[in-house]
Amino acid sequence: MNSDPTVVLVHGAWADGSSWRKVIDAVEAAGIRTTAAPLPMTSLPDDVAALERALERVSGPVVLAGHAYAGGVIGSARAANVRALVYVAALAPDEGETIGELFGRGEPHPRAPALTPDAHGFMWLPDEAFAEAFAPRASAAEQTLLRAVQRPISVSCITAPVVRPLWRERPSWYLVAAEDRLILADKQRFMANRMGATVREHPVDHMPLISAPAAVAELVIEAARTIDATSPS
Repeated sequence: MNSDPTVVLVHGAWADGSSWRKVIDAVEAAGIRTTAAPLPMTSLPDDVAALERALERVSGPVVLAGHAYAGGVIGSARAANVRALVYVAALAPDEGETIGELFGRGEPHPRAPALTPDAHGFMWLPDEAFAEAFAPRASAAEQTLLRAVQRPISVSCITAPVVRPLWRERPSWYLVAAEDRLILADKQRFMANRMGATVREHPVDHMPLISAPAAVAELVIEAARTIDATSPS
């Protein structure tokens, strides 16, 4: 088995694996292998199963990094080679909680969009939300691309109670996005503190993968080098 850590990156709602492109470039430049796990976003069990299939393809220790919704997915993983978790402005439900309950707690930001399922039970972001709330610090071209390629999320993803989360058993890191308009910073701080995570806070929006990739990569690299240093020889 390969002893070098691999970083497995998991995208959130309304995005896909390419949202990690800038982070992938920076982490790979540091000599750490990365791979992005695709999620169907049809239900939480479907997404966890898709992640587990991706993890089967990785030999050696893994750092799992999840953005936003994907925090609930990475916390539900059970692969034995997962050594650490990195949450990037991510939801971190505890056992018995649903992602929707956690997301909906408290008053929303005034520019956060109202989310209503379509006739098929999927939620889409309205066009204006990409500049207003999802990625306000991204360039206009990046916002346009995000809008054009968005992938909807099923209500079934956010209504299933989670099992005992992996963050209760593995070390975790958390990037608090202080200017997030979808998952407010106070909620992120609450989750990070509850997890006992190593916290780094930055004045970034909901999509620091795009608007502040260096900060995200720095945290991912820190986690990878920490578990690499503590791996058995």
